[in-house]
Amino acid sequence: MKAQNVKVKDMKYEEFNNNEYLEKYVDELRKGGVSVAVGVLNDIVNWARSHSVWPLTFATSCCGIEFMCVGAARSDFARFGWEITRNSPRQADVIFVCGTIVHKMAPVLKRLYEQMAEPKYVMAVGSCAMTGGPFKDSYHVVKGVEEIIPVDVYVPGCPPRPEAMLYGMMQLERKIKVQNFFKLPKQPSVASVVA
Repeated sequence: MKAQNVKVKDMKYEEFNNNEYLEKYVDELRKGGVSVAVGVLNDIVNWARSHSVWPLTFATSCCGIEFMCVGAARSDFARFGWEITRNSPRQADVIFVCGTIVHKMAPVLKRLYEQMAEPKYVMAVGSCAMTGGPFKDSYHVVKGVEEIIPVDVYVPGCPPRPEAMLYGMMQLERKIKVQNFFKLPKQPSVASVVA
């Protein structure tokens, strides 16, 4: 079997030889009646991580009520594995920034973000968190959370419906699934969500 598109750090493509012993071992196990699946560890870990995200809520206004609706029986984000909302940033994977962020609250948000363990993600929920919303011309309102912390997914709306938040969660799951587990880079790219 010839290796195709193999990328190994510090090793040239010509020097890489596939080890057939693994295929022989799998064939031997299958002949004995053992079900064997061979996959990439990175994909398995990312699949598990994307379906067991623990959110931290940072709700300052009406979008926080919509976040509560996402956890209620009608929308029920528990079916996606997101149901364990954490009160400690040290146990959370993603922070939902829901509502208007004022300059006095910005250092608190930054501190919470810095206390989260890697990998960490941010969802800006609602037009106030994205751009300052209808209060953007006020002197005390931050004109978008990305001025304080990097944002991974934007969920537009004023306030966004629970379905839009669920769609944003699915977009974040897709982003987690393609992330490299061993390097854990914080990508500056932003997945935009359309409600």
